[in-house]
Amino acid sequence: MMTSIDQLLSNSSRLSPNSDAVCIRDEVISYSDLDIEVSRVAALLGGLSQAKGGRVAVYLEKRFEAVSSLLGISRSGKVFVPINPVLKGAQVRHILNDCEVEILITSVARLKAISSEIEDITSLQKIILIDDKKGLYIGDVGYISFYEEPTVKVSSVSIIDRDNAAILYTSGSTGKPKGVVLSHRNIIAGAQSVAEYLNNSSEDRLLAVLPFSFDYGLSQLTTMLLVGGTTVLINYLFPLDVIKAVEKFHITGLAAVPPLWTQLADLQWPEGVSNHLRYITNSGGAMPESVLKKLRASLPETDPILMYGLTEAFRSTYLPFSELDKRPTSIGKAIPNAEVMVLRQDGSECDIDEPGELVHRGALVAKGYWNDTDKTAERFRLLNYEKDNCCDNETVVWSGDIVKKDEDGFLYFIGRNDEMIKTSGYRVSPAEIEDYIFSIEGVDECVSIGVPHNRLGQAIILLIKASDEKITEKFIIKECRRVLPLFMVPAVVEIKDVLPRNANGKIDRSSITKQYREYFSE
Repeated sequence: MMTSIDQLLSNSSRLSPNSDAVCIRDEVISYSDLDIEVSRVAALLGGLSQAKGGRVAVYLEKRFEAVSSLLGISRSGKVFVPINPVLKGAQVRHILNDCEVEILITSVARLKAISSEIEDITSLQKIILIDDKKGLYIGDVGYISFYEEPTVKVSSVSIIDRDNAAILYTSGSTGKPKGVVLSHRNIIAGAQSVAEYLNNSSEDRLLAVLPFSFDYGLSQLTTMLLVGGTTVLINYLFPLDVIKAVEKFHITGLAAVPPLWTQLADLQWPEGVSNHLRYITNSGGAMPESVLKKLRASLPETDPILMYGLTEAFRSTYLPFSELDKRPTSIGKAIPNAEVMVLRQDGSECDIDEPGELVHRGALVAKGYWNDTDKTAERFRLLNYEKDNCCDNETVVWSGDIVKKDEDGFLYFIGRNDEMIKTSGYRVSPAEIEDYIFSIEGVDECVSIGVPHNRLGQAIILLIKASDEKITEKFIIKECRRVLPLFMVPAVVEIKDVLPRNANGKIDRSSITKQYREYFSE
């Protein structure tokens, strides 16, 4: 019985010690060597802090050290916090502060870029650098090398499957990103479920194009560890790099989000790739039918699998390839070991074709939001579920997404019941963008919205009322690019004399969204 994530690795190491576990460029590490390295990292962390459950953040691009760090943190009994490598200082600071990170694993270049933002984080005790630490100082924080010999041997840490394993940060409709707390059970059950419906095996080689800070990206790694397959890491600059990697490394499975699929669909795929690329998967938004059509033409022997998920439940639904032609707009049915319901706000079940909120039940439901009891109580609720003469009060997650179910039980996405922006595969909080814009002197009011965009899913439009002539569209775009991740930079900025308001005197976000909905349709 597996009770901790690192056992995904140790089991495969025992069964297939010489098989390729992780590959990047032309370098490969076997399961046995990775297992040894993970134990070394666990011992290194144990020497810094014996406390179980301490948070350790990993702020790295995809590389061997990132993989061994995540698994070593798990083996040491601590909680890993993967930070998206595209985030900048302010966003990294929020995550480190919010979950009181004690240890940060990063590189010299990344540390230099964020040093001014993290120098007064009181919880941070140690920084582990994967490269040279010469000339770097941040307050009283101590530094050690990632490759320093551990001061203690690996000690057995008692871990049960309900213990905290990871905190993944995802944006909410208000405020800054929230930390979703995942247990070992959540992640192991997720790997088992995904591997079952994708028929993964030790013969698979998955290309990890998504960051490990995404549950969707992390799933590529954990699924391969479970079945003894190979995870091929890539930090690509251009979409063509992805196609070249699929061909070079004989990739059998590729997971991506709609904006990347849109780019890949417009490129030429080499002949023969489809013979070894068993499947492609999509999540993080609907794949346009035109894009799907192009991909199927380029990859005739490859099965497209359309999926739906949320960080709070790892993965929720998938559409079997056999159903794709019959219902191409469906998000499918529940994944194995999960039940997905369509409920009214009072908890009663919706009728066929009646819109309701998607509610997920099962082993993949996360433990809640870190340090946010109010939001946890709002989204994670007890459901008095009665079936087969049994009654069991358990926690389910209300997704915030409105769906409907057809007579065959297949689900269809309708929209969100909040104001989240889903762009380039990311969930972006309008409040987070607006908080930064409001910090710019001369900005009086602002509002950010998401509108449909063919490539991005949604594009961000920002409206501003300003009292300073320096506040121009060009100035705001420049400032956003300087501070915000690229996926949060507005596509359009407009300066207005007045912003629409509703009857309550609040900025009328709904009417603004309607006004700009067709902005990119031409």
